[in-house]
Amino acid sequence: MKMKGRSSGRISTKWVPIVCLSSFFLGVFITIRLWTPPESNSQLISSRRHEQELQIVAEDCATKKKPVQEKDVMDEIYKTHESIHRGRSLDKQMAMIQMELAASRSSRELGFSDGSSDAKSSALPEEGSPRKKMFIVIGINTAFSSRKRRDSVRETWMPRGEKLLQLEREKGIVIRFMIGHSATSKSILDRAIDSEDVQHKDFLRLEHVEGYHELSAKTKVFFSTAVAKWDADFYVKVDDDVHVNLGMLATTLSHHRSKPRVYIGCMKSGPVLSQKNVKYHEPEYWKFGEEGNKYFRHATGQIYAISKDLATYISINQPILHKYANEDVSLGSWFIGLEAEHIDDRNMCCGTPPGTILGTDIASGRHRQGMSALHRLIGAAAVSASRWRKSNLFMRSVVKEMESFGVHYFKSVHIEGSFLAEQMSNTLQTFGERLAGAGEDDLVQAI
Repeated sequence: MKMKGRSSGRISTKWVPIVCLSSFFLGVFITIRLWTPPESNSQLISSRRHEQELQIVAEDCATKKKPVQEKDVMDEIYKTHESIHRGRSLDKQMAMIQMELAASRSSRELGFSDGSSDAKSSALPEEGSPRKKMFIVIGINTAFSSRKRRDSVRETWMPRGEKLLQLEREKGIVIRFMIGHSATSKSILDRAIDSEDVQHKDFLRLEHVEGYHELSAKTKVFFSTAVAKWDADFYVKVDDDVHVNLGMLATTLSHHRSKPRVYIGCMKSGPVLSQKNVKYHEPEYWKFGEEGNKYFRHATGQIYAISKDLATYISINQPILHKYANEDVSLGSWFIGLEAEHIDDRNMCCGTPPGTILGTDIASGRHRQGMSALHRLIGAAAVSASRWRKSNLFMRSVVKEMESFGVHYFKSVHIEGSFLAEQMSNTLQTFGERLAGAGEDDLVQAI
């Protein structure tokens, strides 16, 4: 009986695997139901971002539900405009400070002279000494052989002596003949200018070697020298065969005084001349595109004005500014990539008769306008002298007087009157620019 009871309390071995498997599956089921895996970092970040977005949307909705007052909106707009205005004013002030620093540096580095032919002896501005504040600085481009033109300018629109200094003190307008020096140091040409300056005291001597094909370089040196010497609102370049209405010039420039970068003149766009041996030939014509193209818009070289910022820009970047064959083209090219305002003022065009110089025009090409009258005078005189066709006296006297005006005629054979008139006219047409201040009275006296 005892043995039978013990055998009935044991588990059969065939049930053991079944019980183990059942226990395993039960544990797996419970684990899946009760255990949750931890979230990854990316999941946590995305969930928090989603919560923040929901919070922002909720705040926006709450804000939209609040009534918006019109006064608050106007205040916000006013504050925005004030901020923009202050930012622009700050930018302008920073630009002006940079210009002033550059001008001061240029004035220390550049030696300038006002009346001495020896540029090395010219004194540099003292450290900390302010430049003279002026309204306009006018540089009259002249040459060694242009004494008659300078005298004509002095007798018409340019004050002399004490009146010239009074114009500077009272109106802030400086006027100087600008000229460099000859290739030979202290030559007779330099001494002649020194003597003339002692008499009139109206020259600005430049560290520049004079030459017709060096006008672009002379222009750069003039602006650099003028900026180093005077702190002016405008700098003007004018040729010595142009007569200027100072009142109209000052009035015109005063209208643009508040503008930062202005380039004022008689704007034109002439053809690019690729043919050699012609006047105004452009050796770098290929840079302007196809043959027959025109230049970019620029002011004529007879007279133009630029503001202080542009003059200072030329002074700072003088070594790297490219020079084209024609001075007016070079100046226009220097401003192509700048935020400069081009102002086409037709009153600065030199196409008006000399009699209107006191009218509304700023400039008058007195000498150039007289060229056609000079041609007719010479032609008429030559034709009327046909009865002297066998005499060399008339021919020699006319040629001699023409040479005194810088016009050279190399015809040595005997010429009849009618043919002489044609040759004279052609010669003057070719060399007309070299007639240094000749007037009709001079020509009549010469004939």
